[in-house]
Amino acid sequence: MYFNKKTTRGYNSYLKLEENDGENTFMDVGLLILEPGDVYTIEERDKETAVHLICGEALIQFDDVSEEISRPNPFDCAPYCLLLPKGKQARLTGIKSCEFFIQKTLIDHTYPVHLYKPEEIDTWARGVSELDGTMRRDVRTVFDYETRPDSNMVLGEVVNPGGIWSSYPPHHHPQPEVYFYYFQHPEGFGAGWNGGSKVYTVRHHGLLVINNDKSHQQVMAPGYPCMYIWGIRHLPGNPWEKTRIDDEEHTWLLADNPEYWKPGEAK
Repeated sequence: MYFNKKTTRGYNSYLKLEENDGENTFMDVGLLILEPGDVYTIEERDKETAVHLICGEALIQFDDVSEEISRPNPFDCAPYCLLLPKGKQARLTGIKSCEFFIQKTLIDHTYPVHLYKPEEIDTWARGVSELDGTMRRDVRTVFDYETRPDSNMVLGEVVNPGGIWSSYPPHHHPQPEVYFYYFQHPEGFGAGWNGGSKVYTVRHHGLLVINNDKSHQQVMAPGYPCMYIWGIRHLPGNPWEKTRIDDEEHTWLLADNPEYWKPGEAK
């Protein structure tokens, strides 16, 4: 399932828990767009919330903390992300135009609120020497089961250069996942798979929903680099622990030196 929305100032909803369990992701997902002076308050009685800065500058306030956060762009700069437990309030005020990815889910316990800062979030270059660099991408994990076992969610980013594959080779896992796309150029596009043969054209501010243990992978068009956010919901008794089940027919690609034709010098 894929959602392509014309986004506007304010909160843009993509998934709601009240509607088919968030299309079986068990999450609320949205994009918040603020202009200078805009104020938005988040407080949920039964849900935890991740508030992830994509770009721009804002003032974020919670408990006795008041901090200006800034991210010039999501390609060169790591994010800020607030992990807010249920029953806590956060207030966002736009300083410059800014965008936030918002992800929520039900939770039956609480935990300390935490603002993740860029210096806490590592960027790993992945796939550099694999398959001739055709799946080279930068991966950032904000929080997961290893670092935050008290959360029911996982959140991270991938910076996907143009003409390059990611989430590859094709793989699947039982936990539901969403991909939110942010292209450097708004007219950019790529392709995202949800199941073996279901392919969507993915675009700026689009959301791909992956559930029911479906196989997935993606590629971006040459010249159109993309940063996409990946959000996962743990299942009861079955958390996502970097769970990855590679599609068996493509596992030969994981060998140290898989054999396949490569172009030679022009003759």
